[in-house]
Amino acid sequence: MLFLVVALALFGLLLGPVAHLPLPVSVALAAVIVVWLALYAVRRRVARRREG
Repeated sequence: MLFLVVALALFGLLLGPVAHLPLPVSVALAAVIVVWLALYAVRRRVARRREG
């Protein structure tokens, strides 16, 4: 239960500022995060292939 409370609090803290930004800025920041996560996933996959 405590995990849910902490998760919801973090969710509110992270999404709170986005509600006050203009929509194009929010979309641009979301795109940056998506690219960052995609690059991370590719790096992990390449590293895993080299190991095994």
